[in-house]
Amino acid sequence: MSLDTVVEDIRDEARAREEEILSEADATAEEIVAEAEEDAEEIRAEKEREVEAEIEQEREQKLSSAKLEAKQERLEARRTVLEEVREAVEQEVANLGGDTREELTRELLDAATTEFEDSAAVDVYARPDDEQLLADILDDYDGYEYAGEYDCLGGVVVESEGSRVRVNNTFDSVLEDVWDDNLRSISEQLFEE
Repeated sequence: MSLDTVVEDIRDEARAREEEILSEADATAEEIVAEAEEDAEEIRAEKEREVEAEIEQEREQKLSSAKLEAKQERLEARRTVLEEVREAVEQEVANLGGDTREELTRELLDAATTEFEDSAAVDVYARPDDEQLLADILDDYDGYEYAGEYDCLGGVVVESEGSRVRVNNTFDSVLEDVWDDNLRSISEQLFEE
């Protein structure tokens, strides 16, 4: 065997080994690329799910926020309407006149008299526009006299001279009680709940 043959055999073996190594390297590279592509696809899919979840959460938050804002605006609008209705009622009550005003004032004064002894000196206050009406009504009550003005829609505030007992029977106090007792019903009628 000659030296050239040995060299040629070694070269052939080296080439075969090189091809084998290259083939293995290519296979390994393809596996690595395939795994990397698979990992990349999983990462992309996971990121898509995260982004979709984030978008859904943000959409829900904005929807909830919009619903809350709409509810607050509805409540504010209702509150405004109720205030306007209350003001209109107060105006109607303040403008009551004639026999109706006298009858209501007498009833409120009669209700207040039950709190005072018959012999007590009692002061009666009323709105300025009702001074003459009250003076005429008080002619029928012994020991009761007009004592001055009281800022109200009508009715009377009655107190003993010693100020031990004070009864507020104004249209305002009656309206407040009626309003509070019937607010739900008023609201249901106005807004058809």
